Amino acid sequence: MSLFDFLDLSGTLVFAIAGGYRAVRHDLDFLGVLVLAVLTGIGGGLIRDMLLGATPAASLNDERYLIICVAGGLLALFAARKVAKHWNVVQFADAIGLGVFAAVGASKGLAYGLGPVGVMIMAALTATGGGVVRDVLVREVPAVIRHDFYATAALIGGGVYYLALMGDVAEPVALWTTAFVTTAIRFTAMWRKWGMD
Repeated sequence: MSLFDFLDLSGTLVFAIAGGYRAVRHDLDFLGVLVLAVLTGIGGGLIRDMLLGATPAASLNDERYLIICVAGGLLALFAARKVAKHWNVVQFADAIGLGVFAAVGASKGLAYGLGPVGVMIMAALTATGGGVVRDVLVREVPAVIRHDFYATAALIGGGVYYLALMGDVAEPVALWTTAFVTTAIRFTAMWRKWGMD
């Protein structure tokens, strides 16, 4: 398994758990939990791949993504109370997932020949798209367009990735650096209670 695949699958699991837990909090049924887990886990990547013309989308071409999403949804469904007790851990993992998906999205954007703005947009879209779909499905205004310093961290991460690759930094180093910087920005925003409002 390549570093790219490992990062992508890890981020998918974290987001799927968060999506499944949101479904449980909204009292959705079994199918609703699984749908929200899947769409949160792979939604951003699906949208990104459709925009890039990368079809079939990576998450549909590789069944591991769907299996991981279903596993994350089941974990959220059957361990909701434990997840609630350790919500800080989920938020911690979500911040890591944000960094991972920002790195993955930036990498794919550059692979498809996008410039710096396009790479940054692909980073943010991959990292936040699933959460936006999730929020819309449960009739909430997505946090990323209200006040949360979330998409901005992913945009900055995408810029870091582009600059690193233009500076001849090795791809694995650029991926890890992007994930680290994005996650660090998100952690700082959570700690300092930064917002965009």
